[in-house]
Amino acid sequence: MIEPAEATPPPVVEPVETTSLPASGGFDRLNHRGAGAGVCAGAGVCAGASEGESEGAAVGGGEAVGVGPWPGEWPSDPRFDPELLAHGDRRNVADEFRYWTVEAIVAALDARRDPARELHVAIENWAHDLNIGSVVRTANAFNVAGVHIVGRRRWNRRGAMVTDRYLHVYHHEDAAALAAWAAAHELSEPRKPLGSGESDKAVGLPLVGIDNVPGSVPLEGFALPASCVLVLGQESTGLTAPMQAACDVVLHITQHGSTRSLNAGAAGAIAMFAWALQHPSGR
Repeated sequence: MIEPAEATPPPVVEPVETTSLPASGGFDRLNHRGAGAGVCAGAGVCAGASEGESEGAAVGGGEAVGVGPWPGEWPSDPRFDPELLAHGDRRNVADEFRYWTVEAIVAALDARRDPARELHVAIENWAHDLNIGSVVRTANAFNVAGVHIVGRRRWNRRGAMVTDRYLHVYHHEDAAALAAWAAAHELSEPRKPLGSGESDKAVGLPLVGIDNVPGSVPLEGFALPASCVLVLGQESTGLTAPMQAACDVVLHITQHGSTRSLNAGAAGAIAMFAWALQHPSGR
């Protein structure tokens, strides 16, 4: 495990999109996206029709999913967005969050998370891997505490279906930066040793790599920590050597067919589900 530096710079938090469009271009204030609109989320990270999929996409070429304008008198609850009440809500959100603002949804997801079960997901991004969007969408489904992009700041949002808007997304320059952040992260409960080889004085969030590299341990039967960072490599190359060295343990998903490996999106989904089975939320 890489020890935290004395003056570790904080990770870069990707902000929630807060852009506006002209009236003729549709509405995209906070949580809306007009057709074909390109928007930026800080530090030159942009998403548009070719980079991130619209939340209001039609299913199978038919009518767009979602609900229309709110019927009758509008609710006074501040969680509701007046523009969504007026125009309808076609976003990729669960029914319980229909018509809510992005901030209200994020706050609700934060509130339902157990501080003693703090799952983060990190993925290396050196070649704009298209699987990252899939990992982010799955991370949203499991309500992870944070998604960490390691490497290039600009990541491929295709497949995320705009679910990153409701997540806390961080950026780290390299494996050392991620490891330093994890080691300095304060947990609500003392960290337990991760296997017999780890010191009982270890602190911070353990990094649990997922890759079928030599020396890796089977995921099946491994006691995953209640609070940890699941670390995924990019397609084809897997975890880089520096990231493998930074991880407290590297696990592999046992395969029984002829393929050499699973893609990062599938591996991430399996790993997150394995963690959820061991640490159910009670919902």
